[in-house]
Amino acid sequence: DDFARTSTGWDRYDEPGFRAGYVDGDYRVRVEAANSLAWGTPGFDLGDVRLEVDTTALSGPVDNAFGLLCRFQDPDNFYFFLISSDGFSGIGVVRDGQRTLLTGAAMLPSDFILTGLTANHLRADCIGSRLSLYINGALANETTASDWESGDVGVIAGSYQDPGVEIRFDNFTIANP
Repeated sequence: DDFARTSTGWDRYDEPGFRAGYVDGDYRVRVEAANSLAWGTPGFDLGDVRLEVDTTALSGPVDNAFGLLCRFQDPDNFYFFLISSDGFSGIGVVRDGQRTLLTGAAMLPSDFILTGLTANHLRADCIGSRLSLYINGALANETTASDWESGDVGVIAGSYQDPGVEIRFDNFTIANP
């Protein structure tokens, strides 16, 4: 999805602290609340997938988080694949509303991330119990989890102490791995 058409079914919302939708031929997620996550999904139910997306951090602090999600059941249950504009990455799960990193106690430094308010290409593989995050073509993180076998897919953005994170997503692809 290159998001040129606004009728491709992705979530659109504008709520206090969170905004997501189509803007000028791409999809944007803005988080205006501290220590929060926001996302957009197209409403699919898929099993094993390979997801890819071009991301650009447009504004806000570089201490942010953004990426892809898979096996989305509801707002309290899904897997996420994140990078930050200050050079960290990780894979995690939201299970019964509790966020947990699966790749360590904290997001890990990654030399594959182009830091600052710039563009990065992300790929997330959700194949069986294996979850893999590729950043700009390089495998950065890998783990296993088997909470769900299928679910929706999407994009995600988050803030930490400082809000105002806005992320641009474009060229979202779903492939059968």
